[in-house]
Amino acid sequence: MKKISVLFVCLGNICRSPAAEAIFISLLKKKGLTDGFIVDSAGTGSWHIGKKADSRMRFAAERRDINILSRARQITSKDFEEFNYILAMDDSNFRNIQNLKNSADSTDFASIKKIQDFRSVFKEQEVPDPYFGGDEGFDYVLDILEDSVNGFLESIS
Repeated sequence: MKKISVLFVCLGNICRSPAAEAIFISLLKKKGLTDGFIVDSAGTGSWHIGKKADSRMRFAAERRDINILSRARQITSKDFEEFNYILAMDDSNFRNIQNLKNSADSTDFASIKKIQDFRSVFKEQEVPDPYFGGDEGFDYVLDILEDSVNGFLESIS
């Protein structure tokens, strides 16, 4: 059986997208589905390549028994060939992903969507970037992502 591959994307790949990746992995483990998926995250920017997720996001996630283990990387044109789904955290990153795809010499394999298209509880059209705010912003982003990531999993299972 071919694995379903999912890539979560935000700006720097240190807050929202690694949190979404970790939440998705946690959901897959709870449902016994980990063997059927490849999961990763990336940023449209290159500022944080190789760094761990923001310590505030890791701490907020750990309080929910979610471990963010990934290291930041930048999305590449190869990702459009390797991932079934590429999920953007906001409109700006969605446009950046589309622009990269349009300028890349790649196949039309990936389905590019906004993660908030799968929300059911929260009204936010975008996942806000908590980087420049207070600690409570990280908890709020996790709340939003738990809702929309769960909705995404339900839509593909």
